[in-house]
Amino acid sequence: MNSFIKEQVEQFKLQNQNRGRLLVSCPDQPGIVSAISQFLFSHNANIIESSQYSTNPEGGEFFIRIEFECPFLKDKENQMAEEFTEIAVKFSMDWRLTPVYKVKKTAIFVSKELHCLLELLWEWQSGDLITDIALVISNHEAARDVVEGLNIPFYYIPANKDIREQVEEQQLHLLKEYDIDVIVLARYMQILTPKFVAANSKKIINIHHSFLPAFIGARPYERAYDRGVKLIGATAHYVTNDLDEGPIIEQDIARVDHRSDVDALKKKGRAIERSVLARAVKWHLEDRIIVHQNKTIVF
Repeated sequence: MNSFIKEQVEQFKLQNQNRGRLLVSCPDQPGIVSAISQFLFSHNANIIESSQYSTNPEGGEFFIRIEFECPFLKDKENQMAEEFTEIAVKFSMDWRLTPVYKVKKTAIFVSKELHCLLELLWEWQSGDLITDIALVISNHEAARDVVEGLNIPFYYIPANKDIREQVEEQQLHLLKEYDIDVIVLARYMQILTPKFVAANSKKIINIHHSFLPAFIGARPYERAYDRGVKLIGATAHYVTNDLDEGPIIEQDIARVDHRSDVDALKKKGRAIERSVLARAVKWHLEDRIIVHQNKTIVF
């Protein structure tokens, strides 16, 4: 990490040393918001932002994201987590309490196409993507110069289906060594094994160059052209063992017509992929996503 970006991150940590985020999902019933609010009030916390959603107030699932300021949060975050456990048990909650100053560590995986990686690096350099990009892993050398030019460790690990398990052992070792919180597949053109996915559940974000569920798998632009589509798009989603069928975080589209050949589709598609992936990663870093079954709630 270069000195300018490091300074930005340190400034962010300082400004947010007393800010926390609480994400909750549980069966909907009366009293949830009251209990959470009273808990925060008891710690002299001031709610800055609150968003909630219920699938059905009569027996549905309830979701809420609260961002708050709490004096001396660093000193009492463990105590707050322990006390909130009692409320969580009472309401059968899945929950996460995250201090904002704990900036997440990100690993980016990339192959030969660099447009998504470059977008993430630009957002990171400009201060719009607050994370510690700890390393970049690639099965090609194409990204080395730009990555190392920003003082980010670059690891070239050749990969193919015949050596996939050995490759992932090296990757998992690196992810543990760098204590990675989130993995971004920025056009990393390798299928991950169930073991790798299980070790990083709800932590791997992929960009698929198609408006899923259309054209799952390889060569989507060629298949879209053959089909004569009038819309193309991109989808950012969490990775599961079902190929390109994980919970969708963000999507976008662009119009095309009969004049658009495969190269034109790819050119437009790359622009969509960049912005869709950047938004999805930013929302994950800001703790705005709750995964429910095979869907996401994005606040």
